[in-house]
Amino acid sequence: MSETVVSALAPANDPTFENVWDEIVWRGLVHVSTDQEALRELLSGDPITYYCGFDPTAPSLHLGNLVQLLLLRRLQLAGHKPLGLVGGSTGLIGDPRPTAERTLNTKDTVAEWVGYLRAQVERFLSFEGDNAARMVNNLDWTAPMSAIDFLREIGKHYRVGTMLKKDAVSARLNSEAGISYTEFSYQILQGMDFLELYRQYDCVLQTGGSDQWGNLTSGTDLIHRVEGVSAHAIGTPLITNTDGTKFGKSEGNAIWLDAAMCSPYRMYQFWLATADADVIARLKIFTFLTRAEIEQYEALVESEPFRRAAQKRLALEVTTFVHGTAATEAVIAASDALFGQGDLAALDAETLRSALEELPNATLAAGTSVAQALVDTGLVTSLGEARRAIAQGGVSLDGAKVEDESAVVSGTLPGGVSVLRRGKKTLAGLFVS
Repeated sequence: MSETVVSALAPANDPTFENVWDEIVWRGLVHVSTDQEALRELLSGDPITYYCGFDPTAPSLHLGNLVQLLLLRRLQLAGHKPLGLVGGSTGLIGDPRPTAERTLNTKDTVAEWVGYLRAQVERFLSFEGDNAARMVNNLDWTAPMSAIDFLREIGKHYRVGTMLKKDAVSARLNSEAGISYTEFSYQILQGMDFLELYRQYDCVLQTGGSDQWGNLTSGTDLIHRVEGVSAHAIGTPLITNTDGTKFGKSEGNAIWLDAAMCSPYRMYQFWLATADADVIARLKIFTFLTRAEIEQYEALVESEPFRRAAQKRLALEVTTFVHGTAATEAVIAASDALFGQGDLAALDAETLRSALEELPNATLAAGTSVAQALVDTGLVTSLGEARRAIAQGGVSLDGAKVEDESAVVSGTLPGGVSVLRRGKKTLAGLFVS
């Protein structure tokens, strides 16, 4: 039976928690925040407006951003009103990185990426009902402001000594690269965003990663100085693996939310490979499973870790949330078929090609020998070894055992591909031209 039948039909908060604050704390989504008792009371009362910003520093959001999107959705499910901000102005500046100055993208590139990110954010929020989401772009209020107006109306409220103490700024000041005034000013721009959203929409809460805490409190401090009211911020934890490695954003191999940059198959396999030590924490943060369901999976990790039930559910839920049910079902069918539990010929071409791109693979001309294909894909080191593997009955092509060492590849599967197997579990993809 396909695991998709147990996927949640629609995101929902866990009704066993007294309020959404208690739930997000239990899920590990609050690493740092302003006054916790005040936040608990605020989120338990009448609907409030809150926001999170996403800068267009790439043409797609990634898994780190997904934490924020899930938090925005959870708070909306509790009745609150989300604002999704895409940084058309802050994307032109770039917040300080720990080690080096950002490469600034052109205005046309940033504008194009704003459109991509806006469309992505919109997929995860509801734009209907009394607490319908809104999308905003900080370029709308930043672009018309002159430098003199910016300095008079906003800059005067900031103290350089306080700005220098921000972690991102102080780290750069102590580095050889130093920091430009452009990046130094980023925290003021983000603070101004919060003030503007407070004035326009009565927005009183901002969420973001804990590494952005200095920028988050820039806004709460500015609102307090200018308007004399209290605003709030929640900093979510930076997700890392228990072995200390970065999560989902390795060099040149980030897990993007855009299917064209990271296929649903690759995303599914990423979650499926989650370590036992990490999987329960991932279920809490990245799925809408209830506390009772997660506790059941926690018990299964202890008693039957070899079944990887928690990892399968995690992969199912997140891939479905990001890419939809149909794409996830296709991915699971491809995964099953590749490992001998389904019909390779029944798969759709796009999903099959995406799956094979994640395996050792080679592009070959039709008529290339299977023996040569084994060498070109790295499944063996020589033609002699390839012939011996075929003679021993240990090679199959598209699910059929290869019995003749003169057999050739033809790319008969959907999309003009073939699947080469040596032994039970060693696979390679063949793109046949």
